[in-house]
Amino acid sequence: MSERPSEPSSIRVMLVDDHAVVRSGLAAFLYAYDDLQLVAEAADGEEAIRLCERVHPDVILMDLIMPRMDGPTATRILRERYPDIKILVLTSFKEDNLVHDALRAGAIGYLLKNATADELANAIRAAHQGRATLAPEAAQVLIHAATHPEGPTLGHDLTEREHEVLNLMAKGLDNNQIAERLIVSRSTVKFHVSNILSKLNATSRTEAVAVALQHNLVSPH
Repeated sequence: MSERPSEPSSIRVMLVDDHAVVRSGLAAFLYAYDDLQLVAEAADGEEAIRLCERVHPDVILMDLIMPRMDGPTATRILRERYPDIKILVLTSFKEDNLVHDALRAGAIGYLLKNATADELANAIRAAHQGRATLAPEAAQVLIHAATHPEGPTLGHDLTEREHEVLNLMAKGLDNNQIAERLIVSRSTVKFHVSNILSKLNATSRTEAVAVALQHNLVSPH
């Protein structure tokens, strides 16, 4: 990581991606712009949350599919704790559910990794100013959702990690056991369980599992 001093107007950027080669390439890209300063790198959402407490970046470039804690979950937690930090998704994926999950979690923009250096730099600047930037593919997803407002199925907005937690809940595991199985903290599991109950309109773990079984969100055991 560069040791060059930051200019007063520099935008402090954190990279969150589980691929070291991607982070290395993005770091080199940031160094080419005088107004962008790399302040931290994280390999997953959990590490990003820990680093934010110390470095407090202006903008985070967030990957979506990562081990331990995915991008949408990390985005939701970070936006709740640090509402002034802007999160810009940078991913290889353009599936509808990922676009919706990321934006619903609080991301200000959604770019694909085939974006040019200037497009990415401009998106970071726009995010810092509170302006959204969407890849054409992501914009198309939102347009389709607006023009085809068929009712979403219950549980459609569960993240990949929330599905994992829900499946373990259905197997009868408690929060401590789930934390051990997924190698995450108990507070992280508690956060996921709370989200699951909210998204399934359930008031208890038992009701959430019953609803999940009724809607084929988990396999009966």
